[in-house]
Amino acid sequence: MFNKPALFPKTPEPQTARGVRTVSTPSGGTPAHLAGASSTTVARDPVPAPEPAEAPKSSEAAVQTGGNRLIVGPEVKLKGAEILDCDTLVVEGRVEATMDSRVIRIAENGAFAGTVGIDVAEIHGRFDGELTARQQLIVHATGRVSGKIRYGKIFIEEGGEISGDVQSLSAAQQTGRTPEREAAAPPRVVAAAG
Repeated sequence: MFNKPALFPKTPEPQTARGVRTVSTPSGGTPAHLAGASSTTVARDPVPAPEPAEAPKSSEAAVQTGGNRLIVGPEVKLKGAEILDCDTLVVEGRVEATMDSRVIRIAENGAFAGTVGIDVAEIHGRFDGELTARQQLIVHATGRVSGKIRYGKIFIEEGGEISGDVQSLSAAQQTGRTPEREAAAPPRVVAAAG
């Protein structure tokens, strides 16, 4: 089973030379490929390469960029998993897992419970557990976040809710609390709502 070719093999696309064009001359009204017509190669001016696009500025654009992407659909439940090698996780259903990745986006009807280490977290739905957003945490108006929350930068839209042990990464580092020390320390409860 594992030695079989890929389920959906990619078919190579025909390669054409850039900057070269073939011109056919039909003889007597018959198509060039049937009449043995003469063919001439004409060089064109090289086409300039398009300018590279600017880097995405919103987290929505960051979600749409390439990389390994996992989408958990609206009626899907993923439980007891450790998600590895996933650049972007989009949660539309329910996920109970542990992951360390670049981007997580929880849709309005989506829910995530577990432990997450992430660069950018965008929450439209519900998150419950331990969340470390190394760069940015965005809680939209429909978003609900609870648990132990650490963030680089935070943005909470009006109506968004965040509760539990909430602290910026810089404040956590200044107090000298490391994950090992925090496990031994009693939990601290701080509540904030947008």
